[in-house]
Amino acid sequence: MMAEHSDENRVRTIRVEAMARVEGEGGLHIRLHGANVEDVQLRIFEPPRLFEAFLRGRAIEDVPDIVARICGICPVAYQMSAVHALEAALGVQISPEIRRLRRLLYCGEWIESHALHVHLLHAPDFLGYESGLAMARDWPDQVNRGLRLKKHGNELLETLGGRAIHPINVAIGGFYRAPRREEMAVLVADFEWGLEATVETTRWVAGFDFPQYERPYTMVALVHPDEYAMNEGRVADSNGQSVEVLDYERHYEERQAPHSTALHSVRKADGSSYFVGPLARVNLSLDRLKPTARRLADEVGVSWPSMNSFHGIVARGLELVHVYEEALEILKTYQPPRPSKIAYEHRAGAGCAATEAPRGLLYHRYQIGDDGLLTEAKIVPPTSQNQGQIEDDLRHWLPRVLDRDDQEMTHSCEHLVRNYDPCISCSTHRLRVTVERA
Repeated sequence: MMAEHSDENRVRTIRVEAMARVEGEGGLHIRLHGANVEDVQLRIFEPPRLFEAFLRGRAIEDVPDIVARICGICPVAYQMSAVHALEAALGVQISPEIRRLRRLLYCGEWIESHALHVHLLHAPDFLGYESGLAMARDWPDQVNRGLRLKKHGNELLETLGGRAIHPINVAIGGFYRAPRREEMAVLVADFEWGLEATVETTRWVAGFDFPQYERPYTMVALVHPDEYAMNEGRVADSNGQSVEVLDYERHYEERQAPHSTALHSVRKADGSSYFVGPLARVNLSLDRLKPTARRLADEVGVSWPSMNSFHGIVARGLELVHVYEEALEILKTYQPPRPSKIAYEHRAGAGCAATEAPRGLLYHRYQIGDDGLLTEAKIVPPTSQNQGQIEDDLRHWLPRVLDRDDQEMTHSCEHLVRNYDPCISCSTHRLRVTVERA
């Protein structure tokens, strides 16, 4: 960190050249005039990825593998949103067995992403460490637990998806190959251990010292009548609105932010920001958590629904418990689907879908031409939907920390940003923070 002070001009500039424990490249610029917050900009300066553009003209069968490259942390979410949207365009109806396998694949992704974030990326903020490695000196059991849980998620992705990063077994209509029963059976013992370990994890993080920081958020997530929504449901919010995914673009839109290569998503009705992610999902679907997670939610000392973004780490813990419990149910009763991939014919059409990536709602829409090639693609990732809300939070948070020194104030802002687990490549290995005080 570099700090520059000018007594003559009363200008205070702080630059943090690298913010760890987030994914992608971006910057945070804060301008203060005395006690007034003049401007807050979450500047995403990672070069545009241009996936929507270079998907045009590609065969639809290429899409799941291409969009998986958008993010190394949540490739399954991109693949699932893509195949659901393309199947909607083609009129493909998958079997219940394939649907279960897709949820299992999603469980693997939530496990590896949540376990990493909770134990190594976010817990250090609450415990006062600069990194997960520094924390490991005093909390070795917890860090090792997080690594072991993440490994479970990776192993499940490898077994079902073909490899742990950027899976290659996902196809329109299902999977290119269904795992054998014995391949799934060997995972059961680890997942039984993992279920108990995630209960311990959630109780551990629920004991952290949380700032009192309630805000009137509009929380948005998929909601399903019969299950904890992952890859199907209606787009609901905490104000009582519930719309079909087909109507998503009638109610939410992306707008250009001059300071960022990522678009900002807002609610069309009033141009306001909104909140997506684990906390939104738990708030809107608490009663659909699996039994162990649901009982635990009543024990952790959080009053649900919570409007404190710092409780996101507890919500991630509850989701870890949930997906381990669901994964075990599927693994123990697994029978390979026959067939593993539903046949279809090319036709012109349009389709959209939304699923829940680890970080929140992910929306895809595609247009297919008569030749089976894409003519249009639209992808709205979770971090672009949260970006405006993060900036709003910082504007509200900064007056509470203006009396702190440069380093403490910067760390507190970084902590708040990490409540959202932003994915800057999709949303940061680097986040430059600049604070100007006049």
